[in-house]
Amino acid sequence: MPNFPILTDGEVYSQFDYETVVDAMSDAFAERAAGTLEAPPRWHVDAGAGDLVFTAGAATGPTNAAGFRVYETYPESGADHTQLVAVFDATTGAFEGLVVGHAVGGLRTGGIGGVAIDCLAREDSETLGVLGSGFQARAQVGAACAVRDFSTVLVYSPTEENRNAFAETVDDEVKPAVRAVDDPESVVREADALVCATDSQEPVFDPDWLESGTHVTTIGPKFRDAHELPLEVVERADVVATDSLPQIDAYDRPHLVSGEHYDRMIELADALEDPTLGRTDPDDVTLFCSVGLAGTEVVLGSRFLETLA
Repeated sequence: MPNFPILTDGEVYSQFDYETVVDAMSDAFAERAAGTLEAPPRWHVDAGAGDLVFTAGAATGPTNAAGFRVYETYPESGADHTQLVAVFDATTGAFEGLVVGHAVGGLRTGGIGGVAIDCLAREDSETLGVLGSGFQARAQVGAACAVRDFSTVLVYSPTEENRNAFAETVDDEVKPAVRAVDDPESVVREADALVCATDSQEPVFDPDWLESGTHVTTIGPKFRDAHELPLEVVERADVVATDSLPQIDAYDRPHLVSGEHYDRMIELADALEDPTLGRTDPDDVTLFCSVGLAGTEVVLGSRFLETLA
């Protein structure tokens, strides 16, 4: 019987740190810039009442990891929803192990957000603003605080109980003080870096609240017909970046960044390799549209298998 490691969410969450997550994502983007990260768009397999959704990739440079993530969309599975990340050695093809659960998928998105803030936000950023109080918002805060010395984290979500619970929990996980506030305007106006991590299909803030010099990341709905981010932010942004242009091209509905604005969108990997493509002025407004770079789950799963198994 073959013997290979299997990590669960409990094992990941009890041992991981956000520095490791961000470092793994930084390595993935370095490979993307070098042309050694194969990262095709995700694809779906019709499986009756739901789909199986696959993201696959191979980092054939120093990271040396290949594999896939799969999850399902069955509406009736409830608590049985899970994900599976399979990791192989990209040189020999040897199977390295499995990570079962939701940790890798969520943490890699948070880690990508941390890389984006490190690349695009002002180095003197002091206040991190967060709209949303779910798991993804939590991962974004952890990763952001691993790359910037924020003094304050401000969070707003419509349900008072949720935002207060979020602030209390995350305050124990990061260095800066985390404070829940009663309205989104103060979060947006005070933020040097703003993360939108909601499930809203309508804009969650007034674009007039956004100050010059702010970095904005959008994690939630991001289509022309359903978007958490005001379209005016796209028009105003001096830099518009994403983690995967091929993924945007593969969507079956128009992304919120379209037309002339799409033509000036860059990949985050390119801005990391050539900083002149990113923020060049303290007053620039920078925008990062997170869509999910394939292969990053494999890179992070490989790192967890190396350090935690």
